[in-house]
Amino acid sequence: MADIPHSLSRKIIPAADVAAYSGPRPLVFTNGVFDVLHRGHVAYLAEARALGAALLVAVNSDASARLQGKGPDRPLNAELDRLLVMAALESVSWVTLFDEKTPCELLRRCRPQIYVKGGDYAMEALEETRLVRSWGGRSVALPFVAGYSTTALVRRIRDA
Repeated sequence: MADIPHSLSRKIIPAADVAAYSGPRPLVFTNGVFDVLHRGHVAYLAEARALGAALLVAVNSDASARLQGKGPDRPLNAELDRLLVMAALESVSWVTLFDEKTPCELLRRCRPQIYVKGGDYAMEALEETRLVRSWGGRSVALPFVAGYSTTALVRRIRDA
């Protein structure tokens, strides 16, 4: 990562190192593909950060993103590019990459107090919710910002 500014690279934590997290608590954790950043993402991340002292964002690797069923040509942006965009956001304290379908292994490693997803998720059905609650944490669904989704944006661009 020699060509990446230090102000961004210092916010990128290898997945293997999240267990050593010793930053401010309560730690808020969220995850996603974050393929094409839009207003919905930015509002969601700012609100997630406001719930705690620090926000760790786990970004799906390219391989993991393809497991999400968003289409064979997604993600549009490569994993390093998506990591850097996340790292550049003021609301994001740290960012990491994960290869699995879910971030459960990362959650086990860093044991955040708060797990956050968008309001379009059924939180009670997520394995992540059960896991975070097992150590006394809580799971929060933030309101979905209507009219903003990467899938809809990509569809609109392709139809134009």
